[in-house]
This record gives sequence, C-alpha cells and structure tokens, in this order.
Amino acid sequence: MAHTKLKQRFRGYYPVVIDVETAGFDAQNNALLEIAATMIEMKEDGEMYCGETIQFNIEPFEGSTLVQAALEFNGIDPTNPLRNAVSEKEALSEIFKLVRKRQKFYQCQRSVMVAHNSAFDMSFFNAAIARTAIKRTPFHPFVSFDTTSLAGLTLGQTVLIKACQAAGIEFDNKEAHSALYDTQKTAELFCYMVNKWKNLGGWQDAEEASEAGDSENDNTD
Repeated sequence: MAHTKLKQRFRGYYPVVIDVETAGFDAQNNALLEIAATMIEMKEDGEMYCGETIQFNIEPFEGSTLVQAALEFNGIDPTNPLRNAVSEKEALSEIFKLVRKRQKFYQCQRSVMVAHNSAFDMSFFNAAIARTAIKRTPFHPFVSFDTTSLAGLTLGQTVLIKACQAAGIEFDNKEAHSALYDTQKTAELFCYMVNKWKNLGGWQDAEEASEAGDSENDNTD
C-alpha cells in the first residue's frame, strides 16, 4: 500500500516541503515574514506527487530587525494590513497539525524538511520554534533534504528556476520569491527527481525488490 511504501522510502521519515520569506539573513534577529508547507503524497505504484499546501503571512516578532534590501527583494510590506498576518506560534501550530495528520497516515515516525537551500530555511524555522517555545515538533531538528544539492546532482542546475526548467516544470519568475509559489515549485521539483530516480531503477520498495529477486531466481539455470 502507498502509506507503507512512503514509510519505506525515506527510512520512516515523512517529507514536507518548506519555504520561508524573511526580512534578512540573520535567523535570530531578522523577522520571518512568510512560511508555506506542501505535503508530499504517494500513489500505490510508489509515484510521489504534491499534496495540500498551507501558507501563512507572519507578523514580525517583537524586537526583530527588518532589512530594507530584503524587503525590496521579496516585495513584502510587513505593515500592510491586507496581509492578514498571524503570529509565528499560530502559523507553526497549524502547520504541525497538518503535518502530523499526514505523517500518521503514512505511519512515519518523524517528518523531515525538504527545501531549496535547506540550511537557510531550517535556521529560520528552528529559530521560530525556539521563540515560540513549542515543545513538540514533528520535524527532525537538523536532518533535511536539500533540493539544491539534489538538483545539482540530477539536473546539473542549482538555481530553482533553472532546475525547474531543466525538469520541464513551468516556472513564472514574476511569481517567485513568495513562500507559496516557491514551496509549490520546490515540491514539484522534489517529486520529479525522486520519481525519476525510481523509474531509472535507483530505488525499489520491499515488494518490488522481492519480485525482482524471484524473477532473477526463475531465470537462473
């Protein structure tokens, strides 16, 4: 079944694609402004695909520093009331609720962050968890799957837009640098690379491996 195959695929980890938009590069002092998470699903044949995406605009935490150059780059105005921003704790709590639901369905013990340049996203993610004093998180605190490295290996590209183009994934540069869009595109890219590797014979679940072994035994003189 699909839920057991996904559990086998990543050693009990459930992959969740995360993207953040921030007011700078310092996770301890610069504000987290947007966060999005895309759930990963698996079909009965082991093919992975993008599931539900959840996204939040975030209120800058008290005392945070907003770097103007970063705001100009991502086009976010933290003071705009139409953002309907929520606190870091509310956003993380809702994301964790959905992640736990999918993690439980696939019988995984823990979730793992998938992100493009994952060290950056994880630093802001973990800093927000620490600030909000959330004690229980479904995510591994330091393990991540970096699609930058995976794309460099499989596609010869490390920039998200170029990697998507190499994979034949439509990418609108005008929509880039929003957590929602970048998360969805990163999730598409991740599924493409994992499925490509599977289709090339690079990974077999236990059932497929058993069938392959039986077939080899049948062909042995």
